[in-house]
Amino acid sequence: MSTTAKGHWNPYLAGALAGLVSIFSVWGAGKFLGASTSFVKSAAMLEKLFAPDHVAGLDYFIKNAPRIDWQWMFVVGILLGALLASLSGRTFKVQAVPDMWRARYGETVGPRAAVAFIGGVVAMFGARLADG
Repeated sequence: MSTTAKGHWNPYLAGALAGLVSIFSVWGAGKFLGASTSFVKSAAMLEKLFAPDHVAGLDYFIKNAPRIDWQWMFVVGILLGALLASLSGRTFKVQAVPDMWRARYGETVGPRAAVAFIGGVVAMFGARLADG
């Protein structure tokens, strides 16, 4: 694939490829791309191990059965695709705190955790609002 001088993928190419995947998803499967429901379904699959009757009785899971489906596999594909992109661009590295976060919020856990939590709440509120 095409990479820039820094080893990162060209954002225009990556965006175009993501757009094509989205188009083919709607065209081929009649489904829009999304990931938030997969996280909820994953939590429900885990909960079913400990309280199967509780999950079965919830209206949300009657509509969205907690199972491995195309969307769940899409999330797995995101993980594998990101790994492949970082390996092919030679930018992969394991680190507890990304450089950008360390520069902005320092070494302490508190500010990073607060910002991550607030961002997660906002993102999940928007996803739930969109029925995702």
